[in-house]
Amino acid sequence: MSLRIATFNVENLMTRFDFTGFRNQLRQDRVIKLFDVKSEGVYQQLEQARVIASTDDTRQMTALAVADADADILCLQEVDNMEALQAFEYNYLFRMVGNGYRQKYLVEGNDSRGIDVAVLMREETRDGRKIELKEIKSHAMLTYRDLGLFNDELVRTNRIDDKIFKRDCLELDLLIGGVPLSLFVVHLKSMDGPRVDGVDSRHGTMPVRRGETEAVRRIIEDRFVGEASDQRFVICGDMNDYQERVDVIGRRRTGYRFEYRQETESALDVFSRDGFAENVVRRRDPLDRWTLYHARGPEEQWLCQLDYLWLSPFLANRNAGRLPEIIRRGQPFRTVFPPGQEVERYPRTGWDRPKASDHCPVVMEIDLV
Repeated sequence: MSLRIATFNVENLMTRFDFTGFRNQLRQDRVIKLFDVKSEGVYQQLEQARVIASTDDTRQMTALAVADADADILCLQEVDNMEALQAFEYNYLFRMVGNGYRQKYLVEGNDSRGIDVAVLMREETRDGRKIELKEIKSHAMLTYRDLGLFNDELVRTNRIDDKIFKRDCLELDLLIGGVPLSLFVVHLKSMDGPRVDGVDSRHGTMPVRRGETEAVRRIIEDRFVGEASDQRFVICGDMNDYQERVDVIGRRRTGYRFEYRQETESALDVFSRDGFAENVVRRRDPLDRWTLYHARGPEEQWLCQLDYLWLSPFLANRNAGRLPEIIRRGQPFRTVFPPGQEVERYPRTGWDRPKASDHCPVVMEIDLV
């Protein structure tokens, strides 16, 4: 009995406008910066027009990427609210896949921008097995004190009674044709932030992500006391960290070369430690594991994996011969692909935007028994 499961950061699936850019230049869109806008009212009109003009193409591409993933269960990140999810499903996704995802789940989490994790599910798998939700649980309210995870690394930026998850760890207990499966959907703390004492933003924010991964592992271990390795669980989501990356060296005119490198530390080491779970994307070729292209000019560009399906040892062993897929047709044309990986982009894809998302969906078909 098989099941297709996917994770996808859909990048700001919003139902509202953000007008804070009028007063905060850091949040102002780059195209607005080309114009001298002195009135806040005019700024709001321009911002609304800009967002509406670009969103239709963007969401068509997002829906195409979801349709290409063709998952029975789809774990999403950066969803504004249930209204946004329903509007996207009905007005865009339905046109691609029909009445595919009638089960929708979202719990408001902790994100300061209001973006949440969500799950879309079919009613049945392709082989006609019923997909049932037994229980859904948010862990957004957990604090460092609750799990005893506060430490000297966190004291600079956090307090002991702060919430661990910057968004949530959404736990779903499912029955797939009567077989139990537990999902843990996360969107970990971003790598953005100022350099402090010469430490780059990724390492500066890593203690927060490490706290989140430690909390996810603790939740699972407490749930399946002494038996986690024998259970069917999957940890899905945008982890905002990587254990390896591919440096992209060069320019468009002169060409590129690609250098693979492993990181000395990552918040994700908590999951891979002692074989607690397997990042199945690592079954792919080292240059072909990326789900995001990062660039700040020619001197800083790389490909890395931020989107993950971590399988329990039981599921990993049961699916030892299977490979995950990475859907990259929604990437903008600025993304630099290693040789042999180029794909045909969706219609109307731009150099930087519109695009399906800055992330790529990751999907895998797994056998449960």
